[in-house]
Amino acid sequence: MSQNALLRSVKGLGNPGTARKEARKTRLKVASPPPAEERSDHFAVRNNVRCAGVHLIVDLHGAKRLDDIEHIEETLRRCVQAARATLLHIHLHHFQPTGVSGVAVLAESHISIHTWPEAGYAALDVFMCGTAEPDKCIPVLREAFGAEHVGVNELLRGKDV
Repeated sequence: MSQNALLRSVKGLGNPGTARKEARKTRLKVASPPPAEERSDHFAVRNNVRCAGVHLIVDLHGAKRLDDIEHIEETLRRCVQAARATLLHIHLHHFQPTGVSGVAVLAESHISIHTWPEAGYAALDVFMCGTAEPDKCIPVLREAFGAEHVGVNELLRGKDV
């Protein structure tokens, strides 16, 4: 089955016809964007620098409960709440024999986690835009996993936009 046919069958799109595309074009009205001072572009401001978002690269060393998928899900939910972000979806995968990888998809971006329980190590990305507060996730993660050491590196994404 071709990719287009598969997409149509899964999404119920039908056969895209030229006539239908033309009719759709005439019905669509394109609005002018509001002036920059009135628009909410969801960019973040960090240390007086405007950027697309704050991306924290977090390393947890000497951590515990890294193979407990329920605990990890609850911790991600607590991070979202602490950061005042909007949770859209959480997807976690438990590897055999050990380890968990997953993501909390947010309206403001995401939090991802990858764990190596046998090494007591977890790698997380906490990327948020707008008024969300990604730094608020760090104490939640430290406490939830009993980490002996937490390393955080910060990237300001899209600061030249």
